Amino acid sequence: MTRDGHMLRSAGAAWLAAVALLACTASVDAPAEASADAALAADTADSADSADSADSADTADTADTAPDADTADTADSADSADTADSADTADSADTALAADTADTADTADTADTADTAESPLDDVLAALRADLDATLRAVADDAGWPLPVPGGVLVVNTDASLPRVAGDVDDWAGTPLVDEGAFLWAVVPMVAEQGYKFTDGTRFVADPWSRAIRYDAFGAISVYAPAGAHLERWFFVGSSQAAPRTLRVWVPRTEVTHTLYAHDGQNLFDPNGPFGSWQLDAVAPEGMMIVGIDNTGVGRIEEYTHVVDERIAPGESTPREMGGGAAAYAAYVQTVVRPRIRAVYGEGARVGIMGSSLGGLVSLYIAHAYPGEYAMAISLSGVVHWGRIGRMNDSLFQLYAEAGVRDTAIYVDSGGGADGPCVDTDGDGIANDTPNNLDAYCENRQFADQLAAQGYVWERDLWHWHAPGAAHNEAAWAARVSRPLGLFAAR
Repeated sequence: MTRDGHMLRSAGAAWLAAVALLACTASVDAPAEASADAALAADTADSADSADSADSADTADTADTAPDADTADTADSADSADTADSADTADSADTALAADTADTADTADTADTADTAESPLDDVLAALRADLDATLRAVADDAGWPLPVPGGVLVVNTDASLPRVAGDVDDWAGTPLVDEGAFLWAVVPMVAEQGYKFTDGTRFVADPWSRAIRYDAFGAISVYAPAGAHLERWFFVGSSQAAPRTLRVWVPRTEVTHTLYAHDGQNLFDPNGPFGSWQLDAVAPEGMMIVGIDNTGVGRIEEYTHVVDERIAPGESTPREMGGGAAAYAAYVQTVVRPRIRAVYGEGARVGIMGSSLGGLVSLYIAHAYPGEYAMAISLSGVVHWGRIGRMNDSLFQLYAEAGVRDTAIYVDSGGGADGPCVDTDGDGIANDTPNNLDAYCENRQFADQLAAQGYVWERDLWHWHAPGAAHNEAAWAARVSRPLGLFAAR
């Protein structure tokens, strides 16, 4: 495995064998888009589209080797005609025959070695025909698409309405794909860092299975073997407790010194994300790897909240229970996501965790649940009062008060503001009952002040920032996220 994630970039013998075996035995679902969480549309970051295509499964593949035909003939020894004349038995003709025999054997070794091996391309295509979905996922989880094969790289498309592949290699003119019925393919003589898309001549669509992508004014572009800082994707990363999803990894140009795990991965890099974009690739400090973990849409509230609470969902008139599954999600991040990232890229000396809204809540919760594992927890507009909205369950206020001072630095912020001092009139311990308390301003101000009172030190391991009037959305978070990123980079 290499730092840039291009594991096993050659289609070697062992790899092809595993693909062939997997194609005979595995059957999995095709990539799919999960629905967005509409239950909390009022909190913009609280609903986002789920993971896009392609999953994780380890594979290997092997080419058949051509058998060597060793055909060295052996000559009969010279005949002795007369016993009495035995000294003259080996005559010159027999000696010549013996000498020629060795030459004949050597020639046979070369001439009779028939190249009957199937090529790596043949084996991959056979695996795709046997089990398309399993093989697409297997390659995506190992060497990654597009796949290097003799003569170039193999691209595979499952959208028959896009019968050509175009890119830097042909100046975007378009090369016809071979139609196999269930999929289309081509071997393209691409070199490192070249981009490509599938097209019908009018529409141009990035390869949904490609490991690396970049963005420009026309949207996503698939990239083969990028160098320098770039974005990679790992598909269908799940566990027994967490639904499969996509990981989006910003790989820095230089050695990884800091790794930041961030929630709502769909909105972190893609300029056309479901609710906008933080565009973290534009502000990521040197040496910082950012791992965006997609949410699963309808499961977002459950995963990002540590206790059950009650609130009124949009379009409804009465509160209902929701949430409480953050412990399982935290374990998924700690025992599935982080080990995978370490195995592929390494993790660096400093590890942090970040999110907004409910993503901010779960970031602070994960840092609490795994003390000593994160150098910094970053929460933008975090719903730190979850648990006390319609219930009297423990919120982060209670959890952090009981834990005392730990060695994880804390950054919290908000936009909005309030009409007057923050007060608690309903007796729930949260001073958020001031009129027009927007973007959880009062809650985050109180939480930061509580941590300072506990012993956290301002500007050393505690920061609070207020962006007056800022909205609760990706654009507002993008405008100020460079601040906490810089603080984390300096640790």
